[in-house]
Amino acid sequence: MFNTALITPKSELERRIEKLQKKLNENRIEGVLILQKADLFYFTGTIQEAHLYVPCDNDPILMVYKDLERARAESSLNHIVSLKNTNQIPDLLHDNGYVLPRTLGMELDVLPFNLYNSYQKFFEHAKLVDTSHYIRLIRAVKSTYEIDMIRRAAELSDKVADCVKEFLHEGITEIELAGKIEARARKLGHQGFVRMRLWESELFYGHLMAGPSAAVPSYLSSPTGGTGVSPASAQSAGLRPIQKHEPVLVDYVFVLNGYMSDHARIFTLGNLPDDMIRAHEAMLKVQTVLKKEAKPKVKAGKLYDMALKLTKELGYEEYFMGVGDRRIRFVGHGIGLELDEYPFLAKGQELELEEGMTIALEPKLIFPGKGVVGIENTHVVTGNGLKQLTHFDDKICIL
Repeated sequence: MFNTALITPKSELERRIEKLQKKLNENRIEGVLILQKADLFYFTGTIQEAHLYVPCDNDPILMVYKDLERARAESSLNHIVSLKNTNQIPDLLHDNGYVLPRTLGMELDVLPFNLYNSYQKFFEHAKLVDTSHYIRLIRAVKSTYEIDMIRRAAELSDKVADCVKEFLHEGITEIELAGKIEARARKLGHQGFVRMRLWESELFYGHLMAGPSAAVPSYLSSPTGGTGVSPASAQSAGLRPIQKHEPVLVDYVFVLNGYMSDHARIFTLGNLPDDMIRAHEAMLKVQTVLKKEAKPKVKAGKLYDMALKLTKELGYEEYFMGVGDRRIRFVGHGIGLELDEYPFLAKGQELELEEGMTIALEPKLIFPGKGVVGIENTHVVTGNGLKQLTHFDDKICIL
C-alpha cells in the first residue's frame, strides 16, 4: 500500500516522546493532547485523523477516528485505539487506565477558538495551557534520521533546479514553466503540498517569477511575491512571457516524506545587466559570512543583524528582503516538517542556535520594476557553522 521504508522508526518516536515528557514535567503539565498534522506526524509517524495523548509519566495513546487500520500500519506506537467521537476522549482515556489531567497542554497557536471551547468542555476540570512552544523547540533540533531525510530532499531540490535548463526558453509564460518544473518535481516524489504553521499561510511548491513580476509584493510572509494567475492566488507564477536578459527566480521547496528542502536559484536567457550581477554576488557574500557565523549558542537575531549590517556596507540595504515599510525582517528560517520552523533568523530573536537545527538561509534583493536576485540553500547547524545540503551552483545560471 505504501513504501514501508518511509515509516518513522520506533526508536525515533520514543526519543521524541521522551523529550516531550521531559518538557511536560519541567513545566508541571500533566499531559498534552496533539491534533495538528505536522506535530501528529512527528510524534506518531501517521497523519490519520486522530488525537495523540501523551501523559507526563506513562506511555502515549493514539486515538484514531479515521483510518484505524492505516494508522496501525504506519505508526509503531504501542497503544493505538479506535475513537468514535471526540467527546468520548475523556472516557476513552479513563477506560485505558489514564488519570485525567488537571493541566492539559494543547497546540493553542493553531487550535481554532471553537475547538478550544469544545475541548474545555470535554476536560471540564482541567486547565488548558499552550504547549506549542515546547513542541516547536523539540522539533527544531533534528535527529540523524531527520537530517538524512532533509539531505535526500535537498538532492532532489538540486535535480528540480537542473531541469530548468531543459524547459526555459524565450516567450514561455511563468505559469507554463512552473507547470513543467512542478511536474518534474512530482515525478521525483514531491508530496505535492508544503505545510506552513502560520495562520492563513499557504504555498504551492514555491515561487517562480521573472523580471519585474518577481518584485511584485504579496501578502505572504516572504521577501518575494509575484502576481499569481489571479487575485485569488496573488503569489508566484503569472501569465507574463519570460524575456531575455532578465532574472528568473526559481524558489521551490522539495518535500520528501514530509521533510523539506528550500532552494532558490537565478536563471537568465543571455547575460543580465552588470548591476544585477553585482547585486547577486553581494548576496553570495552575505551567505558566506552567515554560514561561518551561524554556530551553536549564537542568537538567531544576531545573524539577521549581521546580514543587515553587511548589506548596508555593500550598498544594498534599501532592497534587502523587500522594499519599504513592509519588507521582511529576517534572512532565514528553520525548516523541517513545516516551512516556518524554529529558529527564525529575524530581528530581535533571542533563541540560540543548537547543533542539529536545519535552516533555510535566503539573502535576497528585490528591485521594483527589475526583478529579484539572491540565493537560498538549506543547511544544518554544526559546531563549525552551517553545512550546506543543497549543492546546485549558487551563481547565476546563464542559458
